[in-house]
Amino acid sequence: MKSTLPDVHEFLSQRTLAIAGVSRSGKKMGNAILKSLKGNGYTMFPVHPSAEAIEGEKCYPSLQALPEKVGGLVICLPSVQTEIVLHQALAAGITRIWLQQGAQSYAALRFCEQEGMKVVHGQCILMFSEPVESIHRVHRWVWRLIGKYPSLIPAGDRFMDPA
Repeated sequence: MKSTLPDVHEFLSQRTLAIAGVSRSGKKMGNAILKSLKGNGYTMFPVHPSAEAIEGEKCYPSLQALPEKVGGLVICLPSVQTEIVLHQALAAGITRIWLQQGAQSYAALRFCEQEGMKVVHGQCILMFSEPVESIHRVHRWVWRLIGKYPSLIPAGDRFMDPA
């Protein structure tokens, strides 16, 4: 099922998030998301199995090691690693997931559905976290233009496109 705007807004209403997929080099999408969401007022907990700190933030080796409960998890990993992290998220009680583009797979989406996890997928979180800046604003405009922007209602429930 496609992600809807209510799915996106519900995820982003969680102001404390974990993120898996940040790198020590600082050059990955996960790092850009970490900086942007933190700059937009989110409390962020980067998860990295072997880094003590990234982008000036203390890292946690696993989701179970987080110091407090989080409202959701952003995954910016290759799809082959996503399923492992989803199992860890479920074990840690995290049921709101954002699969950044490139992190999703059929198996990952099926797992989320079977386990009752709320998942946003196929969308770039930086197109939605206000204020949307620079290229992400253009990206959002283009996706609206070509029909890839999420709708207000699920595709199966649509009588007509509200856009």
